[in-house]
Amino acid sequence: MQISVSKQIHADFAHQHGFLGEGIGIAYLDTGLFPHKDFSPHSTRIAKFVDFVHSKSFSYDDNGHGTHITGIAASSATFGSDYLGIAPKSHIVSLKVLDASGNGVQSAFLQGLDWIHEHHRSYQIRIVNISIGSPSSEDSSASKELLKHVNALWDDGLIVCIAGGNHGPKPYSISIPGNSPKIITVGSSDDNFQMIGRKHFSSGYSGRGPTTSCVMKPDVVAPGTNIFSCSLNNRYTIKSGTSMATPVVSGSLALLLEKYPFYTNKDIKMKLRKNCDKLKTPRHHQGWGQINLKKLMDL
Repeated sequence: MQISVSKQIHADFAHQHGFLGEGIGIAYLDTGLFPHKDFSPHSTRIAKFVDFVHSKSFSYDDNGHGTHITGIAASSATFGSDYLGIAPKSHIVSLKVLDASGNGVQSAFLQGLDWIHEHHRSYQIRIVNISIGSPSSEDSSASKELLKHVNALWDDGLIVCIAGGNHGPKPYSISIPGNSPKIITVGSSDDNFQMIGRKHFSSGYSGRGPTTSCVMKPDVVAPGTNIFSCSLNNRYTIKSGTSMATPVVSGSLALLLEKYPFYTNKDIKMKLRKNCDKLKTPRHHQGWGQINLKKLMDL
């Protein structure tokens, strides 16, 4: 992770005021979760792991993507790591819906969404992090079915944060289900930065709005390039993409909910709209701006 990510969004300031996300559950639909040392103690931090790909009963990640994005939001840096997550005392619900290649079938994804719908109260899940998406047509039957399930979680009162995708900078490049007008779609504020390592995306990769149904997206942006976080076998690695920006926002909203537990998802969205840092980029890139926890939490 760029070590300045926490400072860029003032998460370090929130931590100094004692806000660490305690009592807030974040559900991650991804490639799974390696039980990294920075999620210790596992018995309390990893509240639940469900495998919709291979039906294994233990927590694992055969790709690394899920572990990385979970670490951005929830790493507790237990053994002296300098890379503390945004909400290091939040608890983790990891749902494996993608395989070792990072691919998945829609049925597994829908099963994961349905599981959250049925169990979110039992595990005190307040936030759903979806760092995956599809460039499919908004009008396809599969896309409509996916949106239906995602919107159902929002209607349950959950805060749903979804990556805007890495198909920018062309307009109408927001991934599905990030095109949902209800949920919080997240882009990368720093998608013009030079990437470290193998370059996966073009400069300006963050998905741009509007959607084909004329909804302005993304809603908010956060740092997403060269993010250092947890990897397999208790290691660390750097990754880039809106996948990485999304847990920055999810973790931030966990801190906000810790301070204001009575906030609804609509309250959260309105608070975001009015308390972000405006960037010198177009609306269809930055949305309401870059998240700022100092403003958002009235600190």
